[in-house]
Amino acid sequence: MARPRVLAIAEAANPEWVSVPLVGWSLASALRDVADVHIVTQIRNRDAFLRAGLIEGKDFTAIDSEALARPAWKLAEKLRMGEGKGWTMVQAISALSYPHFERLVWKHFGEAITAGAYDIVHRITPLSPTISSSVAAKCAKSGVPFVLGPLNGGVPWPKGFEAERRAEKEWLSYVRSAYKLLPGRGATLRHASAILAGSAHTASEIPAQHQGKTLYIPENGIDPARFNRLAAPEGTLRGAFVGRLVPYKGPDMLIEAAAPLLREGRLKLDIIGDGPMRAALEEQAKGLPGITFHGWQAHEDVQTILAQCHLLTFPSIREFGGGVVLEAMALGVVPLIVDYAGPGELVREGLGIKVPCGSREKITRHFAQALHTLAEDPSALPAMAQAARARVESHFLWARKAEQVAQVYDWVLSGTPAPKPAFF
Repeated sequence: MARPRVLAIAEAANPEWVSVPLVGWSLASALRDVADVHIVTQIRNRDAFLRAGLIEGKDFTAIDSEALARPAWKLAEKLRMGEGKGWTMVQAISALSYPHFERLVWKHFGEAITAGAYDIVHRITPLSPTISSSVAAKCAKSGVPFVLGPLNGGVPWPKGFEAERRAEKEWLSYVRSAYKLLPGRGATLRHASAILAGSAHTASEIPAQHQGKTLYIPENGIDPARFNRLAAPEGTLRGAFVGRLVPYKGPDMLIEAAAPLLREGRLKLDIIGDGPMRAALEEQAKGLPGITFHGWQAHEDVQTILAQCHLLTFPSIREFGGGVVLEAMALGVVPLIVDYAGPGELVREGLGIKVPCGSREKITRHFAQALHTLAEDPSALPAMAQAARARVESHFLWARKAEQVAQVYDWVLSGTPAPKPAFF
């Protein structure tokens, strides 16, 4: 079968950034190995694409939607009430400004799509399931399959963490489900030929009538060029926390759980990341030996530190994708996580250690118990580390994910109902 010609819409895609832009870039780039892909992105990403070696006009097109995107972003920054906070607010503002980008995409590519220049149109980003697409209906009218996703987001806040929810300025999260009533959502899902859900929660939010074309493919992947070392921890049990130092990621719970072992010299702890909690965490850790605050680190330096650890100790209670968990697994660092949302989906039996999601007190207690057990007997860790690396190699390299999406393309183009891929 000939390689499909794909117009990949990735408004957020940038190899030099993290989070959603890195996911958009990584998937769109990986798909170039399995299809003839032309990427459509926002003008802010143009220079990074060029530095990555892509040719403008041939490999990608940069759409200038800044007339609305720039003021919308500035408004979102003001309304989110703090750097890195109010993510739901940012998504709400994006939902208002993004349609302008798609109008410009159709203005530029609509004639070619209608004329059959592309076999598939695939909207990779935005990842948020709250943002509809006008292109979906136009593609359907033109007889061109439209693939949507991976969609991910909206994981509910666990009970007992209202203080963390308020600290993140997530006021709109209380009414987030109202997006299901917004005009355009129903049409987007109806006209999509396939819907890729990046998490089990997002898949569960897709209406029943569209479940037959909804496929669960976790959002995150691993670039072996970025995370390619083999963990080689020695001596005393060593754990690492990687992420923003904010309440919902639970670094304070980790320090409390680890404190007895730190005092006894039976555990070392690396805290990688920065954020508003850092001063309070350093005060909490005062007098505890064996704990190091590294601050923000570049990707290559993160893996250098992480590869010296036995465990990723990560008690976050609200992760959509859990990319850091995959990064640890890729290095052979065993994840110790809360069994909730993204991390809970990624860490299957034998790949790591999961503690039940519950109150702060329960999570802290379960983490303390798990750390104590491993300090007493770490013999189970090497086998889990090996299994975790193997799982990443078989399912989570971006090349593997591109192959999974290529199967979706084949199903869509064959005109048969999309079977559930044997992913989990």
